[in-house]
Amino acid sequence: MSYGRKLLVTFGAAAGLFTVHAMAADITGAGATFPYPLYAKWAEQYKAKTNTGLNYQSIGSGGGIKQIQAKTVDFGATDKPLTAAELDKSGLAQFPTVMGGVVAVANLEAVKGGELKLTPAVLADIFLGKITKWNDAAITKLNPGIKLPEQAITVVHRADGSGTTWIFTNYLSKVSADWKEKVGNDAAVSWPVGVGGKGNEGVAQYVQRIKGAIGYVEYAYAKQNKMDYTQLQNKAGNFVLPDDNTFKAAAANADWKGTPGFAVVLTDQAGKDAWPITGATFILVYKKQDKPEIGQEVLKYFDWAYKEGDKTATDLDYVALPEAVKAEVRSSWKQIVGANNAPVYK
Repeated sequence: MSYGRKLLVTFGAAAGLFTVHAMAADITGAGATFPYPLYAKWAEQYKAKTNTGLNYQSIGSGGGIKQIQAKTVDFGATDKPLTAAELDKSGLAQFPTVMGGVVAVANLEAVKGGELKLTPAVLADIFLGKITKWNDAAITKLNPGIKLPEQAITVVHRADGSGTTWIFTNYLSKVSADWKEKVGNDAAVSWPVGVGGKGNEGVAQYVQRIKGAIGYVEYAYAKQNKMDYTQLQNKAGNFVLPDDNTFKAAAANADWKGTPGFAVVLTDQAGKDAWPITGATFILVYKKQDKPEIGQEVLKYFDWAYKEGDKTATDLDYVALPEAVKAEVRSSWKQIVGANNAPVYK
C-alpha cells in the first residue's frame, strides 16, 4: 500500500529553526488527505493563539494508521474508521473531527458542473468498466437535455491507500452487488479499469488533464479547485448535489454514541436530501500515553478545534460535528491516560 505524495505542514518560525521550548510543545500527526486543508488552517490559527505548532503529513489514511501504530507521530488521521477489534488490538482510541462528502468529478467540455445526473448503478458500472462511452444509453436516458459526446470514459482512481477510496468503495459495495462481489470495500482495491493518481491532488490532475475522464475526490478539494462534480441519485430516489445541507441530512440519524470508536459509516443513508457518499474523518491516539504531556497537547488542540474551529470548517466546505457528539467525544477522552492511569485530558 503506497502512501502517496507527502505534504508537510509546518507552522511557526522558518522550518527547522524552532527554539528548544517551541519544539517541546509541537505535536505531530499524519494521515488522511481528506481533512488536510482544514487541519492546515486550524494549525495556523492555533499556532497564532497558543504558540504550539502542528506538523501534519498528508500521506493518506493507510499511512496515518501505520505511522500511529509505529509510534512515529503523536496522532494518526484516517477516513476509514477502525473497528472496535482493530482499536483494541493496537491500544488505540478513535474520535471524529468533521464530516464531508466524496464526489464524482468529470471532464466533459459540453457539460456544466452539477448538470450531469448519475444513478448508483450507472456510477458503479462506469467504475467496473461496463459503461465505456459517455453517450451510452444508460447515461443519456438520465440526461435527456444534455448532448453527451461519443467519447471514451477514462476512469481515474486513487493509487495509494486512501480513506477516500474506502468511503467510495463502501458506497459502491452497498449499491452494486456486482461491485461487492468483484471488487469490494477497502482503502486499496484491485481496480477493474482506469489509471491511478496519488492523493486527491493526483486524481484531480488526471481528471483535469484527460478529456472524458471521471474520478472521485472529497468535496472540499473539488470545490476549491473548481472541478465539475455530478448529481447523484440517493437512497430516497432523489437527485441531489453535494453541499453542507445534504451532508448534514446524511448524518441526521447517525448513532455516534452507540457505535464503538464512533466508527459511524454515513454512506447510502436514508433521507430525501441525503448526499449518498458522506463520511466523517477520524483521529487515532494511544489510550495509554508514553508521553502524557504530548498526549495532553494533542487533546488540547482538538478541544480548541471543537470550540473555535467550526467557522473555518464551514468556510472550507466541511461540516462540523453536532455539539452533542463533541460532548460524547470529550467524555471518551477520560479513557486516554498517562502515568498511574491519570487522564491526560482535564
